[in-house]
Amino acid sequence: MRRPSLLAALLAIGLAPHPTGAADGPPTVVELFTSQGCSSCPPADAYLGELAGRGGVVALSFHVAYWDRLGWKDPFASAWATDRQYGYGAALGLNGVYTPQMVIDGATDAVGSHRAAIERVLEASRAAAGSRLAVALRRDAQGLAVVLPRATLNAPVGVWLARYDPLTRTTDVKRGENGGRRLENVNVVKALERVATWNGADATLRVPAPTGDGVAVLVQREGQGAILGAAALAPAG
Repeated sequence: MRRPSLLAALLAIGLAPHPTGAADGPPTVVELFTSQGCSSCPPADAYLGELAGRGGVVALSFHVAYWDRLGWKDPFASAWATDRQYGYGAALGLNGVYTPQMVIDGATDAVGSHRAAIERVLEASRAAAGSRLAVALRRDAQGLAVVLPRATLNAPVGVWLARYDPLTRTTDVKRGENGGRRLENVNVVKALERVATWNGADATLRVPAPTGDGVAVLVQREGQGAILGAAALAPAG
């Protein structure tokens, strides 16, 4: 099935472009679905680490659990990360899920190690940056403030908060397809919570600030559709 372009997807849900230049616009969201039990995943994990170091990219690593049966239990895997990947499979009209899979802005997927294909999608996302919401995420004495600007939406959307480990974690894998290898994982998502349903009115949401973790806010169309805006914040200190 042919998928719409990122710009077309954003326009279809009622977000008109604004004059902010792509270089200064809201970030692109890259979600990697990966597993330490998958021998094809380490190159994609390394690539995500590179993307995490780029400006204008929110890079998040979701570890799925379905490869745990192959002999190595991924210490970062979770059922909710697996469910999120299956949600994208349904939303994007895929025949199934796979690893490593990257989903960009909730609208387009590609094999996570296919750099050329992903760079093309990232370029399209940068070109469409003016169509995304300028979400702000700030830390103050009361915790975190998620600032949502007024927007014209054709339906309410979900506001999600991801808590992720900002450090590079090293694991010596003992068994399975990657047995004997030392793997590195970055920006591993530790929790994902829906914090609000938003109708497009100016709003500031208050949420607790986690200690020692990075946080990312994702404003996403219902049914795990396109991500309309996002912001990320490193741990304090």
